[in-house]
Amino acid sequence: MYQAQMHRLLTEKFKENSYYHLDGLDGAFLFRFSANISTIYELYHQIYGHRSDSDVVFSSLLDIIFQAYKSRSEVLKKLDHHKSLDGPWYLSNQIAGMSLYIDRFCGTIKDLESHLSYFEELGINFLHLMPVMQSPEGESDGGYAVSDFRNVDPRFGTIDDLRSLDDKLKSKGMYLMLDIVLNHTSHHHEWAQKASSGDKHYQDFFYMYDDRHMPDIMERTMPDIFPDSSPGSFTYDKASGKWVMTVFNDYQWDLNYTNPVVFAEMLDNIFFYANLGVDILRIDAPAFIWKEVGTTCQNLPQAHTLLQLIKHCVQVATPGMALLGEAIVAPKEIMKYFGTGRYKGRECDVAYNATHMALQWDALATGDVRVMLAAQNDILQKPYGATWITYTRCHDDIGLGYEDIMIQLAGFNPYEHRTF
Repeated sequence: MYQAQMHRLLTEKFKENSYYHLDGLDGAFLFRFSANISTIYELYHQIYGHRSDSDVVFSSLLDIIFQAYKSRSEVLKKLDHHKSLDGPWYLSNQIAGMSLYIDRFCGTIKDLESHLSYFEELGINFLHLMPVMQSPEGESDGGYAVSDFRNVDPRFGTIDDLRSLDDKLKSKGMYLMLDIVLNHTSHHHEWAQKASSGDKHYQDFFYMYDDRHMPDIMERTMPDIFPDSSPGSFTYDKASGKWVMTVFNDYQWDLNYTNPVVFAEMLDNIFFYANLGVDILRIDAPAFIWKEVGTTCQNLPQAHTLLQLIKHCVQVATPGMALLGEAIVAPKEIMKYFGTGRYKGRECDVAYNATHMALQWDALATGDVRVMLAAQNDILQKPYGATWITYTRCHDDIGLGYEDIMIQLAGFNPYEHRTF
């Protein structure tokens, strides 16, 4: 759809900034940009159009997209093209993956390079490395409390080691998946440290309040994620004298995506991972990225809008990287992370088939596949162009993540079946 305001912004960009000159921009990029820019503008303005700084931040968003493409190596650009030849590459049923902790598997990233032949012998051509970016010892949440999105934790090696590993994987036709935590940072992250010291610019990166009034209102409808170990959704920060939203743990500060600068900064981090050579970026806990008073602050429509915006930006600059939405919820809710309505199949490319995972264990325990078969109707509603990762085990717990109706359709009593 033609947008006069967007056209004006682009005209000014191309006229005044040599950065946007077409030299060095290939036809495929320009085609993707032309095909997606109206949607990017529309999605962005659904969230941020009411703000006075909307156009300024959108302009910086365009800079980030162009910079991501210009920084992409020729090797990755060629892979982008190759991956696009036969439709979405991640739909292939020739991909078999393994998830692992580097330190527990072999030690360091360099050590992992010497084990690639082992994976080949197993028929593994896809590796999901559990979080490797810097996180504070003792307050890491298994690596999901990130203090630096762009540096590897010294326990595992360096960012250059990670680049070298990806080069080796690419040479063998293997794929890499890494995590990015969009919902929060460690309280040791530079942004959180500056916010804690009183920097207003960075305090706006988080949900910070002078007193308990707003936290008390929000906690009426926000369920505790870890009620035993980390009750409540807010933590008092002594240095700033403010209450900070900490949905998961008191050392994980929730990012405030009502601030478009936060979105732009995190999109830049997403492109950093893309240009490392990541093939699938696992977005951790996407259900939590939008908060609104009077709600559970989970699975809100704006969270889907933000994911759709990310998808279209990635599709322009780094199209060879797919997005996985880590939403471990009921099948009907998971399906929404593939996109709905006009964005069906245009949000996350991949999702964990958590229902099928639980049903594998159900079938093993019962020696009966009827519950598994009863669940297939929901699972098969996935739109074309997106796919499941069907898996047996991951780092999370094995919950009975399927609905009572599935158990009833198989002829069992739900309560008795779950108890068994």
